[in-house]
Amino acid sequence: MTQRVVRSGWLAFFAAVFVAPVVARLATTSAEPMWRQLTDVTGLLALSGLVCAAVLPSRVRSITRAFGIEDVLDVHRFVGVASGVLVLIHLACVVAMNPAQVALLDPALNGPPAKAAYVATAALVMLVVLAAARRRLNQRYEVWRWCHVLLAITTLVGSALHVYLLNHLIQQRSIQLVLVLLALAVGAVLAHRWVWRTLLDPSTEFVVAEIRRESETVTTVSLAARDGSDAEWAFCPGQFAWLRLQRSVTGEEHPFTIASSPHLPGRVEFTIRHAGDFTRTIHRLRPGQPVWVDGPHGSFTSDIRTCEGVVMIAGGVGITPMMSMVRAAADRGDSRPHRLVVVARSHEDLLFRDELGYLREELDLEVTEVLRRPHPGWQGHTGEINTGLLTAVLGTGDHHCYLDYFLCGPPGLVHDSLEALHALGVPAERIHTEQFDMA
Repeated sequence: MTQRVVRSGWLAFFAAVFVAPVVARLATTSAEPMWRQLTDVTGLLALSGLVCAAVLPSRVRSITRAFGIEDVLDVHRFVGVASGVLVLIHLACVVAMNPAQVALLDPALNGPPAKAAYVATAALVMLVVLAAARRRLNQRYEVWRWCHVLLAITTLVGSALHVYLLNHLIQQRSIQLVLVLLALAVGAVLAHRWVWRTLLDPSTEFVVAEIRRESETVTTVSLAARDGSDAEWAFCPGQFAWLRLQRSVTGEEHPFTIASSPHLPGRVEFTIRHAGDFTRTIHRLRPGQPVWVDGPHGSFTSDIRTCEGVVMIAGGVGITPMMSMVRAAADRGDSRPHRLVVVARSHEDLLFRDELGYLREELDLEVTEVLRRPHPGWQGHTGEINTGLLTAVLGTGDHHCYLDYFLCGPPGLVHDSLEALHALGVPAERIHTEQFDMA
């Protein structure tokens, strides 16, 4: 099944989630007053938005592969905020329908339906505020993540209880059926994410086969499937996965890009910088220890049929998806041109130099190294990514408009690269980025 078909199928699903409840509502009781209909329609749209916001980031691999993790998270944020706005419009419609119902804003004066709505609304507001203020709060990712998950569950459960306790919409058979289907869809996705993939799926369990030090601050962990088979764990070069060190719903996990070629027999490798407690724990792993892998995810891959050549711009450990791509290209005997621009702080931070030298003999590969803090005697490029540097790498002419560009690294590097590529006239659809911004 092609990615276009998968993408179309998911778009149809999300469209149906938004449209079906409203259509069922308008088709059954069209003779009611306008404000009553607006109240129900805005409430149903908000509920549909919450369903979509819950499904999108739940690591359904076909979704992240079809749309890419960045687009999935962007739409998740937008739908979450839009649902909050729809809730406020819904409340305004309730008051416009009957001004006396402004008293609903005081939960102490109302029954269970209003209390459920109050709890759901408060949780949703806190959810949006927490997401927007994450960097200012400077919370650990795991603390923020669990607050986010618990608030999302509270919002969904409170919203469902509000609809159920009102007993207004669910009296209509068609609406009742639609709402049950939405509940089943959310339940199935969440069960897949939190029960099957986290606790039961045997294909997620790997063992450490080897630990390699790439530098003082970077380690490669090589994993093998627990049962000795890699038949069920196919991935495309450039994709990523979440790693956990224990089989538990509450176990800490983080996303890392796959660095190895998909053709490396029986292994999958991740190159990781020691940037926190979790990554330092990975550095201390020993052969034979178990690791659980949730993936592969993402659409950041050079496996594009229309791609005539590949230009990769990487900063720091952002080189890991690029290594997966060039290693795969070497294994496949790929004849397309590959151009790799590696940006590092200093000479010591340049990774995989020996291997890239070998790969230049196997591929049409050119590597350009750029240092931000060059040592005395450095003869290579220095400074920022700009049009001058990219012109030196790509040459003149319009052929660069037919290549595909992959950018991975710190936000500043990605921003500079995007500006330079746009200045060179590279079409936006030819540019692919990878940034793990989970908030």
